[in-house]
Amino acid sequence: MKVIYPGTFDPPTFGHLDIIKRLSQMFDEVVVALLINGNKNPIFTLDERIEMIKSEVDDHNLKNVSIKTFDGLMVNFAKEEDAHIIARGLRGMADYEYERNLARVNEALYKGLETVYLLSNPDYSHISSSMVKEVASFEGDISSFVSKDVECKMKEKFNY
Repeated sequence: MKVIYPGTFDPPTFGHLDIIKRLSQMFDEVVVALLINGNKNPIFTLDERIEMIKSEVDDHNLKNVSIKTFDGLMVNFAKEEDAHIIARGLRGMADYEYERNLARVNEALYKGLETVYLLSNPDYSHISSSMVKEVASFEGDISSFVSKDVECKMKEKFNY
């Protein structure tokens, strides 16, 4: 069974990695799908985000995880991948409200598409990519939010 875990992953955090590792134990195939979104202005290029996630996946020997990109509607990507399950991580109620509505729209566009939710590990439920970028922009310590590799790349981006 294949699952798609879509996102921007700018940058990938310990929370993202935790979800990827857990999905790899639950599904035969995990596709980490990086969104190419013209409405967002990521600090990392698509290639940099792919490289960071690939490094994390390789470091944890997750053989059933692949990394792909998509542009446009995620449901179209799911159809192309012949996947019927999307996974999303939930940090709290605000995430749930947003994700529930998105899942309903996705299911309306692609009958039979299911969305499964994984609750964030409590150790990571306070972490978001936006928060990591903000802390890093002020030269704060992000070592408890991202891997050493991602931390180094964040420091390079913010020139410290």
